[in-house]
Amino acid sequence: MPTDPLAPLLDLADVASAFSAAQAKVDDAMRHRALRRHGGRVAAEIGLRSAVASAGLEGHAYDLEDVRAGTVTDPVVQGALRVFSSDLANLWLQAPRQALARLHVLAARGVVPAAELGRPSTAADRIDALSALVAGNGTTTPMLLAAVVHAELLTLRPFAGPAGVVARAAARITLIGRGFDARGLVAVEEGHREREPEYVGAAGAYATGTPDGVRSWLRHYAAAVEIGADRIAGIADEVLAPSGNSA
Repeated sequence: MPTDPLAPLLDLADVASAFSAAQAKVDDAMRHRALRRHGGRVAAEIGLRSAVASAGLEGHAYDLEDVRAGTVTDPVVQGALRVFSSDLANLWLQAPRQALARLHVLAARGVVPAAELGRPSTAADRIDALSALVAGNGTTTPMLLAAVVHAELLTLRPFAGPAGVVARAAARITLIGRGFDARGLVAVEEGHREREPEYVGAAGAYATGTPDGVRSWLRHYAAAVEIGADRIAGIADEVLAPSGNSA
Protein backbone atom coordinates (compact mmCIF):
# COMPACT_ATOMS: atom_id res chain seq x y z
CA MET A 1 0.00 0.00 0.00
CA PRO A 2 1.28 3.54 -0.78
CA THR A 3 2.31 5.55 2.25
CA ASP A 4 -0.01 8.41 3.20
CA PRO A 5 2.24 11.49 3.53
CA LEU A 6 -0.27 13.27 5.74
CA ALA A 7 -1.05 10.37 8.10
CA PRO A 8 1.09 11.78 10.95
CA LEU A 9 -1.28 14.74 11.20
CA LEU A 10 -3.98 12.39 12.46
CA ASP A 11 -1.75 11.62 15.44
CA LEU A 12 -2.02 15.21 16.69
CA ALA A 13 -4.12 15.42 19.84
CA ASP A 14 -7.88 15.17 19.25
CA VAL A 15 -7.60 15.41 15.47
CA ALA A 16 -8.54 11.82 14.60
CA SER A 17 -11.52 11.91 16.96
CA ALA A 18 -12.68 15.26 15.56
CA PHE A 19 -12.49 13.91 12.01
CA SER A 20 -14.35 10.74 13.00
CA ALA A 21 -17.13 12.79 14.58
CA ALA A 22 -17.40 14.95 11.45
CA GLN A 23 -17.48 11.86 9.22
CA ALA A 24 -20.30 10.41 11.34
CA LYS A 25 -22.28 13.65 11.01
CA VAL A 26 -21.89 13.60 7.24
CA ASP A 27 -22.84 9.93 6.99
CA ASP A 28 -25.97 10.56 9.03
CA ALA A 29 -26.93 13.66 7.04
CA MET A 30 -26.62 11.79 3.74
CA ARG A 31 -29.38 9.44 4.88
CA HIS A 32 -32.00 12.21 4.66
CA ARG A 33 -34.77 10.63 2.58
CA ALA A 34 -35.40 13.76 0.54
CA LEU A 35 -31.96 13.49 -1.01
CA ARG A 36 -32.91 10.39 -2.95
CA ARG A 37 -35.31 12.28 -5.21
CA HIS A 38 -34.44 15.93 -4.72
CA GLY A 39 -30.68 15.92 -4.13
CA GLY A 40 -30.05 18.11 -7.17
CA ARG A 41 -32.28 20.90 -5.87
CA VAL A 42 -30.70 20.68 -2.45
CA ALA A 43 -27.20 20.76 -3.95
CA ALA A 44 -28.06 23.88 -5.97
CA GLU A 45 -29.29 25.67 -2.85
CA ILE A 46 -26.25 24.60 -0.85
CA GLY A 47 -23.99 25.76 -3.66
CA LEU A 48 -25.63 29.19 -3.58
CA ARG A 49 -25.31 29.49 0.18
CA SER A 50 -21.73 28.24 0.13
CA ALA A 51 -20.78 30.82 -2.50
CA VAL A 52 -22.39 33.63 -0.49
CA ALA A 53 -20.58 32.46 2.64
CA SER A 54 -17.25 32.26 0.80
CA ALA A 55 -17.64 35.79 -0.57
CA GLY A 56 -18.53 36.97 2.92
CA LEU A 57 -15.35 35.47 4.30
CA GLU A 58 -13.51 37.48 1.65
CA GLY A 59 -15.04 40.70 3.02
CA HIS A 60 -17.89 40.90 0.50
CA ALA A 61 -20.93 40.01 2.59
CA TYR A 62 -24.45 40.32 1.18
CA ASP A 63 -27.89 39.11 2.11
CA LEU A 64 -28.59 35.67 0.67
CA GLU A 65 -31.95 36.70 -0.74
CA ASP A 66 -30.44 39.68 -2.54
CA VAL A 67 -27.91 37.39 -4.19
CA ARG A 68 -30.64 34.90 -5.04
CA ALA A 69 -32.68 37.69 -6.64
CA GLY A 70 -29.75 38.65 -8.85
CA THR A 71 -29.47 42.20 -7.57
CA VAL A 72 -25.87 41.85 -6.31
CA THR A 73 -23.34 42.69 -9.01
CA ASP A 74 -20.22 42.71 -6.81
CA PRO A 75 -17.59 40.90 -8.92
CA VAL A 76 -16.28 38.91 -5.96
CA VAL A 77 -19.76 37.54 -5.29
CA GLN A 78 -20.26 36.82 -8.97
CA GLY A 79 -16.88 35.08 -9.05
CA ALA A 80 -17.79 32.94 -6.05
CA LEU A 81 -21.04 31.95 -7.76
CA ARG A 82 -19.15 30.94 -10.89
CA VAL A 83 -16.62 28.95 -8.90
CA PHE A 84 -19.20 27.09 -6.86
CA SER A 85 -21.22 26.12 -9.92
CA SER A 86 -18.16 24.87 -11.82
CA ASP A 87 -17.31 21.21 -12.39
CA LEU A 88 -13.56 20.91 -11.92
CA ALA A 89 -13.30 18.05 -9.43
CA ASN A 90 -11.94 15.50 -11.89
CA LEU A 91 -9.48 17.95 -13.42
CA TRP A 92 -8.32 18.96 -9.94
CA LEU A 93 -7.35 15.41 -9.04
CA GLN A 94 -5.57 14.86 -12.37
CA ALA A 95 -4.02 18.25 -13.17
CA PRO A 96 -4.15 20.43 -10.03
CA ARG A 97 -2.21 23.40 -11.39
CA GLN A 98 -4.50 23.63 -14.40
CA ALA A 99 -7.58 23.40 -12.19
CA LEU A 100 -6.26 26.11 -9.86
CA ALA A 101 -5.68 28.40 -12.82
CA ARG A 102 -9.26 27.85 -13.99
CA LEU A 103 -10.63 28.46 -10.51
CA HIS A 104 -8.77 31.76 -10.36
CA VAL A 105 -10.08 32.82 -13.77
CA LEU A 106 -13.63 32.12 -12.59
CA ALA A 107 -13.17 33.76 -9.18
CA ALA A 108 -11.21 36.85 -10.16
CA ARG A 109 -12.71 37.90 -13.49
CA GLY A 110 -13.58 41.56 -13.19
CA VAL A 111 -11.51 41.89 -10.02
CA VAL A 112 -7.93 41.70 -11.28
CA PRO A 113 -6.44 42.63 -14.67
CA ALA A 114 -7.01 40.04 -17.38
CA ALA A 115 -3.27 39.45 -17.71
CA GLU A 116 -3.14 38.18 -14.11
CA LEU A 117 -6.00 35.70 -14.39
CA GLY A 118 -4.90 32.13 -13.80
CA ARG A 119 -1.30 33.14 -13.17
CA PRO A 120 0.13 32.54 -9.69
CA SER A 121 2.45 35.37 -8.70
CA THR A 122 4.15 33.74 -5.70
CA ALA A 123 5.08 30.43 -4.06
CA ALA A 124 5.66 28.43 -7.25
CA ASP A 125 7.64 25.73 -5.41
CA ARG A 126 4.96 25.18 -2.79
CA ILE A 127 2.25 25.15 -5.44
CA ASP A 128 4.21 22.42 -7.20
CA ALA A 129 4.46 20.50 -3.92
CA LEU A 130 0.74 20.90 -3.24
CA SER A 131 -0.09 19.75 -6.77
CA ALA A 132 2.09 16.68 -6.31
CA LEU A 133 0.27 15.94 -3.05
CA VAL A 134 -3.15 16.14 -4.72
CA ALA A 135 -2.56 14.45 -8.08
CA GLY A 136 -3.28 10.74 -7.89
CA ASN A 137 -3.43 10.75 -4.09
CA GLY A 138 -5.82 7.95 -3.18
CA THR A 139 -4.37 7.31 0.26
CA THR A 140 -4.96 10.48 2.29
CA THR A 141 -8.48 10.61 3.68
CA PRO A 142 -10.52 13.19 1.72
CA MET A 143 -11.31 15.44 4.68
CA LEU A 144 -7.68 15.64 5.74
CA LEU A 145 -6.51 16.33 2.20
CA ALA A 146 -9.17 19.03 1.74
CA ALA A 147 -8.19 20.67 5.04
CA VAL A 148 -4.53 20.82 4.05
CA VAL A 149 -5.31 22.07 0.53
CA HIS A 150 -7.48 24.82 2.00
CA ALA A 151 -4.95 25.92 4.59
CA GLU A 152 -1.99 25.81 2.19
CA LEU A 153 -3.76 28.02 -0.34
CA LEU A 154 -4.90 30.42 2.37
CA THR A 155 -1.33 30.63 3.63
CA LEU A 156 0.29 31.01 0.22
CA ARG A 157 -2.34 33.24 -1.41
CA PRO A 158 -0.59 32.64 -4.72
CA PHE A 159 -3.18 34.46 -6.82
CA ALA A 160 -4.12 38.13 -6.93
CA GLY A 161 -7.58 39.13 -5.80
CA PRO A 162 -9.99 36.77 -4.01
CA ALA A 163 -7.45 34.05 -3.22
CA GLY A 164 -9.58 32.85 -0.30
CA VAL A 165 -12.44 32.04 -2.65
CA VAL A 166 -10.03 29.90 -4.67
CA ALA A 167 -8.77 28.15 -1.52
CA ARG A 168 -12.26 27.29 -0.32
CA ALA A 169 -13.28 26.10 -3.78
CA ALA A 170 -10.22 23.87 -4.05
CA ALA A 171 -11.07 22.27 -0.71
CA ARG A 172 -14.66 21.78 -1.85
CA ILE A 173 -13.71 20.03 -5.09
CA THR A 174 -11.28 17.85 -3.15
CA LEU A 175 -14.20 16.55 -1.09
CA ILE A 176 -16.32 16.14 -4.21
CA GLY A 177 -13.67 14.50 -6.37
CA ARG A 178 -12.57 12.07 -3.66
CA GLY A 179 -16.15 10.93 -3.06
CA PHE A 180 -16.53 12.28 0.46
CA ASP A 181 -19.25 14.66 -0.75
CA ALA A 182 -19.78 13.59 -4.36
CA ARG A 183 -22.89 15.75 -4.87
CA GLY A 184 -21.60 18.87 -3.14
CA LEU A 185 -24.08 18.74 -0.29
CA VAL A 186 -21.89 19.67 2.69
CA ALA A 187 -21.89 23.45 3.19
CA VAL A 188 -18.45 23.61 4.80
CA GLU A 189 -18.18 27.30 3.87
CA GLU A 190 -21.16 28.07 6.08
CA GLY A 191 -19.31 26.35 8.90
CA HIS A 192 -16.30 28.60 8.34
CA ARG A 193 -18.54 31.65 8.15
CA GLU A 194 -20.42 30.77 11.33
CA ARG A 195 -17.12 30.41 13.17
CA GLU A 196 -15.28 33.15 11.30
CA PRO A 197 -13.06 34.40 14.16
CA GLU A 198 -11.93 30.83 14.79
CA TYR A 199 -11.48 30.30 11.04
CA VAL A 200 -9.20 33.31 10.74
CA GLY A 201 -7.29 32.46 13.90
CA ALA A 202 -6.84 28.80 13.01
CA ALA A 203 -5.66 29.65 9.50
CA GLY A 204 -3.10 32.01 11.01
CA ALA A 205 -2.03 29.31 13.45
CA TYR A 206 -1.56 26.82 10.60
CA ALA A 207 0.65 29.31 8.81
CA THR A 208 3.14 29.15 11.70
CA GLY A 209 3.87 25.55 10.76
CA THR A 210 3.91 24.40 14.39
CA PRO A 211 2.18 21.18 15.44
CA ASP A 212 -0.21 23.17 17.67
CA GLY A 213 -0.98 25.53 14.81
CA VAL A 214 -1.73 22.70 12.39
CA ARG A 215 -3.80 20.94 15.06
CA SER A 216 -5.83 24.11 15.63
CA TRP A 217 -6.65 24.34 11.93
CA LEU A 218 -7.56 20.67 11.53
CA ARG A 219 -9.90 20.76 14.51
CA HIS A 220 -11.55 23.89 13.14
CA TYR A 221 -11.97 22.26 9.75
CA ALA A 222 -13.65 19.22 11.29
CA ALA A 223 -16.01 21.52 13.21
CA ALA A 224 -16.87 23.38 10.00
CA VAL A 225 -17.66 20.08 8.27
CA GLU A 226 -19.98 19.16 11.15
CA ILE A 227 -21.83 22.46 10.74
CA GLY A 228 -22.03 21.92 7.00
CA ALA A 229 -23.47 18.45 7.57
CA ASP A 230 -26.01 19.82 10.03
CA ARG A 231 -27.24 22.20 7.34
CA ILE A 232 -28.23 19.40 4.96
CA ALA A 233 -31.47 18.34 6.64
CA GLY A 234 -32.58 21.89 7.31
CA ILE A 235 -31.87 23.06 3.78
CA ALA A 236 -33.51 19.97 2.32
CA ASP A 237 -36.65 20.67 4.32
CA GLU A 238 -36.66 24.35 3.32
CA VAL A 239 -36.18 23.62 -0.36
CA LEU A 240 -38.89 20.99 -0.43
CA ALA A 241 -41.41 22.63 1.91
CA PRO A 242 -43.39 24.50 -0.82
CA SER A 243 -44.18 21.23 -2.58
CA GLY A 244 -44.84 19.36 0.63
CA ASN A 245 -42.08 16.86 -0.04
CA SER A 246 -39.81 17.46 2.92
CA ALA A 247 -40.21 13.95 4.24
